[in-house]
Amino acid sequence: DTLDLRRKNCLWPSCQVKHLDLKEKKMKYRHLFPQSCGHPSLSCNLIPPLSHPSACHSLGGKDRRSGLILNIPLSSDQTSMEELSATLDYLLSIPSEKCKARGFTVIVDGRKSQWNTVKTVVLMLQNVIPPEVSLVCVVKPDEFWDKKVTHFCFWKEKDRLGFEVILVSANKLTRYIEPCQLTDDFGGSLDYDHSDWLNKRLVFEKFTKESTSLLDELSIINDADKSSSMDKDKSADCALLPSFDPETVLQTGHELLSELQQRRFNGSEGGGGGQGAWCPMEEELLAQPQVMKLLDSLREQYTRYQELCRQRNKRTQLDEIHAKVMQVVTWLQGPGSELLKTQQTIGDSIRSAQALQQRHEEIESQHSEWFAVYVELNQQIAALLSTGEEEEVAELKALQQQLSDVCYRQAAQLESRQNVLQAAQGFHSTTQELSQQLDGLLGMLCADVAPADGAAIQQNLKLLEEKLQTVEAGLTSLRQKGALLLEQTCSQPSWPLEETESPTTEQQDSVQHIQSVMEDMQLRKQRCEDMVDVRRLKMLQMVQLFKCEEDALQAVEWLSELLDALLKTHVRLGDDSQETRTMLDKHRKFVDVAQSTYDYGRQLLQATVVLCQSLRCTTRSSGDTLPRLNRVWKQFSVSAEERQQRLELALNFHTAAERVLQQERVEAESLDEVDSLGKTLLDRLTMPVIFPDGYVHIHLTYLNYDFICLMLS
Repeated sequence: DTLDLRRKNCLWPSCQVKHLDLKEKKMKYRHLFPQSCGHPSLSCNLIPPLSHPSACHSLGGKDRRSGLILNIPLSSDQTSMEELSATLDYLLSIPSEKCKARGFTVIVDGRKSQWNTVKTVVLMLQNVIPPEVSLVCVVKPDEFWDKKVTHFCFWKEKDRLGFEVILVSANKLTRYIEPCQLTDDFGGSLDYDHSDWLNKRLVFEKFTKESTSLLDELSIINDADKSSSMDKDKSADCALLPSFDPETVLQTGHELLSELQQRRFNGSEGGGGGQGAWCPMEEELLAQPQVMKLLDSLREQYTRYQELCRQRNKRTQLDEIHAKVMQVVTWLQGPGSELLKTQQTIGDSIRSAQALQQRHEEIESQHSEWFAVYVELNQQIAALLSTGEEEEVAELKALQQQLSDVCYRQAAQLESRQNVLQAAQGFHSTTQELSQQLDGLLGMLCADVAPADGAAIQQNLKLLEEKLQTVEAGLTSLRQKGALLLEQTCSQPSWPLEETESPTTEQQDSVQHIQSVMEDMQLRKQRCEDMVDVRRLKMLQMVQLFKCEEDALQAVEWLSELLDALLKTHVRLGDDSQETRTMLDKHRKFVDVAQSTYDYGRQLLQATVVLCQSLRCTTRSSGDTLPRLNRVWKQFSVSAEERQQRLELALNFHTAAERVLQQERVEAESLDEVDSLGKTLLDRLTMPVIFPDGYVHIHLTYLNYDFICLMLS
């Protein structure tokens, strides 16, 4: 129910609003002010000097006569006597007469000032508060002023001044005032926050002033409306607004009352004097009932004022609702519908679709303003219908139904158009992405393939397959989004008014454009698939080519290892015929393995020649691998042949020798045969192996040579 009192439209829109000028009005609620608020120096403009570090202020404690203690801190800067006098006047107006009768103790802190300034301040006290001041303590610096300057003795002038003045050091001030009543600046233990006291005092002064002024204004407004309501023919020609916000003033008052109830208005909780906590001024304890009276009166007047506002608003609300309803319906059925009818295309690219979306958002923004008015009007009508006291209930329901039908129909058109545009953007975006993917795939297919090895070809082939899968997924997504766009385009709600031919033609053009784009993308994808098949076959042939070359090199390596094993490890001839025969059989199998390795390498090299001819590229093995293979094979053939001949000679030798050893009577012919075979074998063992390239290899085993010599002997 709280109304914003600052809004003109919320009160009386047809009336002129004025603020009250109470300068010439009688203040009915002046009796609610505290006594100190009547002092002319209590304007809030005079309180800020108290916040200055060198300003005069209450020290918070009490002297031994229970009088208040005032502190005047002086500095090296020039002190304004006018501000000091006004501040003293304000501070002395706050306490009650009973408190003033106990007198004041003034501490003039001259530790940072000149003697002339101190003397001027003391003399100024004579003109400001001589009846209230009972003692003035001038705190002198550690280094005393020049005696020639301080010849003026205040104690001789006590009768003329009206109060006693003493010069005292800061550490001796406790002789005259209890330490518990002094702050730590003067060696005391009193905890006093002058800024906190000042802030609370400022709130109290501001609240009493604003609340009293607001009460008079509200009273005038309420009385004026009461008198005008008695004369129905005479309507008020103006509406009055209070100068202050009642809610803010009430909140300030409640916060102030809470502070007062906690006994924290001017300091900590507790009584005054003695060893207790600080309690500055008894008169301010009366602030709580004063604030409560102001709050009660303000709530009463503000409640009447709110009721007055509600009644006047209720009288004008019906006419405003009817006018606004017709304004909304007229715009939605007129300019709003025309704006939507001109937007039926879907665009031919993502950029054009975005431009259409931006234009649609502008149209939605214009509609949203009227929809907001619709929501507000609907709430207002519902509130009036719930009361059940209005004679225009039937008219309000008719207006509500008409407004709802028009708004819902227009919102459905906006939502349908928004769905079409979103589907169009998705379709065009997917089309653009698919076109870029097809262009990238086509560029990859048109580029020459010159990989360094089979792994690179495998990587390129994998990348090609991934791109093809991406294109396939993109085309599938395009078909789905195209079908959705066709459905959204063909299912747009019709207009209740007469149809024009333009939307139908634009709808047919959109359908044809969607189908044409999907067919074109399908043809491009099919062409790329055909090219991918050709490229895949070529790359697989290249993989096979590299594989054949690698295997051919491996065959050369294997044959080289067999040759190395033949030359280094296959050197023994056996100790008897049986062992030699076994070694001869193993040698023949060893040669067969080498022969198959050589044939395998030749076949691989022949396959590389065929693949290179198919791929129209030169083979790398014909210039290096094939000569190496032939060279190693020739070396192996010579070495294997030599090895086989030696094994055969050794077998003949061992056979003949064993036959002689088995005879009981050795014949000379048998001995000559053994001797001849042994010498032939020895001569063969000493002969080097000469390879086709001229390399000479000494294939001699001393173990076999010694054994044969022993057998011959």
